[in-house]
Amino acid sequence: MQPVRISRLLALALAVALGGWAVLLVLAPQGIRPGPVPVLADAVVLVIAAGTLVAGLRVRSYLRGRRPGLDPVVAARTAVLAQAAALTGALLVGWYSAQVLVTVGDLEIAAFAARARAAGAAVLCALVLGVVGVVVERWCRIDSPHDDEPGDGQPA
Repeated sequence: MQPVRISRLLALALAVALGGWAVLLVLAPQGIRPGPVPVLADAVVLVIAAGTLVAGLRVRSYLRGRRPGLDPVVAARTAVLAQAAALTGALLVGWYSAQVLVTVGDLEIAAFAARARAAGAAVLCALVLGVVGVVVERWCRIDSPHDDEPGDGQPA
């Protein structure tokens, strides 16, 4: 499994933001606008980020020798969870950014200002999820201890 690249995450967030913004702009004249982002959505994203962080700390402790006996399958699942969190965070940052962009022109209307604030808070929560995913994925990386030894295809 290749680690996720920051540039890929940024490109994904930007593509979703622009695509979502375009779709929401097309739907707005028909009276179709996104509803406010519920606080529960932010809470769920933050709980997933916290769970990913806790799982990553267990793997990090094991790799530093402080936690003996961690099952390798658990470590692999944690790495997959971290990558999924990073990708999901990027997708959500893009989607909620699109919602902010579509309401930015109507901030003088109280309801739209509230929607923009709720979507902005959701962007921050999704950003936390993405950053936690990237960090935990880096923690789960194992460097081979035998890379420098002769006989592994490298000159002595």
